[in-house]
Amino acid sequence: MSGNNLKDKVVLIAGGGKNLGGLLSRNLASKGAKVFIHYNSSATKADAEKTLADIKAAGGTATLFQADLTKVAHIKDLFDQAKSTYGHIDIAINTVGKVLKKPFVDTTEAEYDSMFDINSKVAYFFIQEAGKQLNDKGKICTIVTSLLAAFTGYYSTYEGGKAPVEHFTRAASKEFGPRGISVTAVAPGPMDTPFFYGQESDDAVAYHKSASALGGLTDIKDIAPLVEFLVTDGWWITGQTIFANGGYTTR
Repeated sequence: MSGNNLKDKVVLIAGGGKNLGGLLSRNLASKGAKVFIHYNSSATKADAEKTLADIKAAGGTATLFQADLTKVAHIKDLFDQAKSTYGHIDIAINTVGKVLKKPFVDTTEAEYDSMFDINSKVAYFFIQEAGKQLNDKGKICTIVTSLLAAFTGYYSTYEGGKAPVEHFTRAASKEFGPRGISVTAVAPGPMDTPFFYGQESDDAVAYHKSASALGGLTDIKDIAPLVEFLVTDGWWITGQTIFANGGYTTR
């Protein structure tokens, strides 16, 4: 499966309406894929509709699907609808995430539950359903965070919620490998999107920009090609978490 020609391939993208997910939706559609785009709620509907309109204006094929994926039944519905719409699924990408920057001692049980539902539970059952519904030789990729390799405070539920995805990725790669399905995770540095700025003070933004060896925040345009490679020509990479962050953190 060449990354430059995805004709007749079907790609399901959770959180595919905006930011990195929106860019992936546009890019993969431009290479011939039929894209099934999930978005969470009315708050992200306008962004998702803009992404859909852009794809169609460029001659591509895509469909929108709204759901709260913290309900496991909705994840099954997402895959069922994608398969019903396009007949099969070849690639499943999960960009869903939520960040919380808060002192450990101030975090509430409700915040903990929400963070782990979105960052961990959704990821687990998304990979599970992909393992059930993807074609043989399919590809699965989850977006995590470079904070998994950081030694820092204030992000305990974000780092903690994303950390299990590395183990999910390894386990799934072993279990799905006999079917030729590769399973990967990509860990960007702080990305220059609204997802990042809502949690950070001006001083913190300045620090994050200065912390990478190459300088500046991670651009989604530098992450999308890596994800696209992993779900096409780079399929031989499996069970791995790839840190793509300009030298922001390392193991």
